Amino acid sequence: MNGFLFEQIIFGPIKSRRLGISLGVNLLPLNKKHCTFNCLYCECGWTKPKKEACLTYPTREEIQQALDEKLTAMRKKRAMLDAITFAGNGEPTLHKDFARIIDDTIGLRDKHYPFARIAVLSNGSLAGKPEVASALKKVDQNILKLDAGNEETFQQINNPRMKISLDQIISNLSQFKGQMIVQSLFVRGTHEGKPFDNTTPEEVNAWLEYLKILQPKGVMIYPIARATPAENVEKVDLDELQKIAGKVEELGISTEVYS
Repeated sequence: MNGFLFEQIIFGPIKSRRLGISLGVNLLPLNKKHCTFNCLYCECGWTKPKKEACLTYPTREEIQQALDEKLTAMRKKRAMLDAITFAGNGEPTLHKDFARIIDDTIGLRDKHYPFARIAVLSNGSLAGKPEVASALKKVDQNILKLDAGNEETFQQINNPRMKISLDQIISNLSQFKGQMIVQSLFVRGTHEGKPFDNTTPEEVNAWLEYLKILQPKGVMIYPIARATPAENVEKVDLDELQKIAGKVEELGISTEVYS
């Protein structure tokens, strides 16, 4: 599977159930995936080894210009916009100018669409860097991944391409109490002969314990939506996801399920 990849810096706007009318920003190499994780379910496909990657990032100036031009054109058409969303071909915080790009985007948002939100979809692996953490605290929707309640499941499902543990991820996310939304994808299947399943009572309970510690302002729960790079990955049905969401609601945390 080659993956669902973006060939432009700015894409959309698209109608997103999570974010409304959303304009996407891809800070990563065009038409190539680059990420600190290699999740078994990722719609962008596999993360290639560094020696095969041949990576060229768009510059801060190119990103600012492309976003300014798009927002100008949208405003002339009186187009609606709810969110400017950093997503794209992998982990957006990998860009060396991520923090400054966030500042640029806040300025452009305030100029063109002052009521639009700025959202970042991140796996949190680089949020331990002070400049990344500071930038994430500035955005309106700091959406951070947490798919596992124990180390083995984290390593299996998220399959990190850097040396990092679930404890380190939790430490990174702990900086954002009340300033983040946790996004969690539930999935099961087998990979390389090993079963994985983050929907079991043991896994869900361990994940809930982390939510108690993190105290996010919200949780987004969802299943796979497109083809996955790993074979034998199963989509979890809506009823099961809603039962998990109910357990989060019992903690007093607002939760949405997206199917």
